[in-house]
Amino acid sequence: MRLQNKIVFITDADSDSGKTLISRFADEGAHFILNSTSDGDQIQSSIDHCRTQGSMSMIVNVDLCKSSEVRTMLEAVEKRLGTVDVLIHNNNVVAPTSVETCNEELFLQIMNENTKSAFICTQAVGNQMKAKQSGKIIYISSIHAEKPTGSSFAYSASKGAVKLLTREAALILGRYGVNVNTIEMGPIEGDDERFKSDISSLYDSYQFKVPNAILGSHDDLAQCALYLSSDEAIYMNGADIRLDGGFMLHYVDKKMKKADLAKEETELKL
Repeated sequence: MRLQNKIVFITDADSDSGKTLISRFADEGAHFILNSTSDGDQIQSSIDHCRTQGSMSMIVNVDLCKSSEVRTMLEAVEKRLGTVDVLIHNNNVVAPTSVETCNEELFLQIMNENTKSAFICTQAVGNQMKAKQSGKIIYISSIHAEKPTGSSFAYSASKGAVKLLTREAALILGRYGVNVNTIEMGPIEGDDERFKSDISSLYDSYQFKVPNAILGSHDDLAQCALYLSSDEAIYMNGADIRLDGGFMLHYVDKKMKKADLAKEETELKL
């Protein structure tokens, strides 16, 4: 087991990504600090799976934008479980926003949820990891740290900021044996609605813009995060892993696999 008795802190356990991460990491022997705004109600099946696998889990509900709350929580958890070995920051708030019309309150809400929380958690957990000269910090980000959405500029800005946080934190914490990396997730099911835009055609027929015409999943994300959390990734530091199946490489529609599929369907009918 690659994470036997490692303490993993997941910042948004209630999300689909959080539930998948819990399941995959429990299978590898991890114990958990699970930040859950539902106080565990939405992740009961995940908690049950942890028990089945012999994994301990502590459910917390803290404001990740308040450093005092995060520090107090970690101090309490340390007495029961120990210090954090792996931080997975997977906060991912998306809301329609325009540079022209976005109000300050919504902009700050998205920046706080996606970026400030990453900084606060990194600072608090980083101090624990520095003390023991080891640790892994993984930010679950997005390809929109690099490419505009055409629908939510504040989301792109928040993920772009996390991209640079990764590099700054890797430079500093790396001196203490802490690895800091980012997974920039590409398109998954539902992203065509999540990033629906009046000015961009990026997500039109988006599944066919992945060269193999297969969208990614939270399972793919969990597998990549597991690698970065393990000792196998000891030399990975300050990296942005683009997990998009080649989606960002797309630039010509006529070469999409969609055309091949249409041809195959015609041939089958004949």
